[in-house]
Amino acid sequence: MKKSNIALIGFMGTGKTAIGAKLAEVLKKEFIEMDQMIVERAGKSIPEIFAEDGEIRFREYEIQVCKEVSQKKDVVIACGGGVVLNKINLDYLKQSSVVVCLKATPEVIFQRISKDGKEKRPLLNKPDPMGEIHRLLEFRAPFYNAATEYQVDTSNLTIDEIVEKICKIYESAQT
Repeated sequence: MKKSNIALIGFMGTGKTAIGAKLAEVLKKEFIEMDQMIVERAGKSIPEIFAEDGEIRFREYEIQVCKEVSQKKDVVIACGGGVVLNKINLDYLKQSSVVVCLKATPEVIFQRISKDGKEKRPLLNKPDPMGEIHRLLEFRAPFYNAATEYQVDTSNLTIDEIVEKICKIYESAQT
């Protein structure tokens, strides 16, 4: 069955937003960033949702948004890093999307998220951010690996090279 959407999953700092925006432009699809939809729905930033309402409430928003975006057609979806933690999210996404996991080395992830600052990346507010990245990657790896057979390491590639790879994956998944 042909799937009209592409969903990008992966850990923070793997390039889901930048790559998703470029991919949508190249494929002439609408670009949707799930975290941005959650922020708009909650009326507060993700760090504020976690601090004031807790992770469970954030995950509830995430499920709602995931269900909603999976019902759209011809979109590129940048999913939040933890979307894989709930199987229902993946079930929704797989109905209409080719799911591609973006990966990067812990060092590259740290370098990329450091540019965003502590306000946007609560992970950087930890005593050992690099250790936390390693811990979370190790914990989430089985979830990312089970979520899809399509994986692209973004560590040493340009956005254009990554987009080209994903376009080939998308085309091959349609046949």
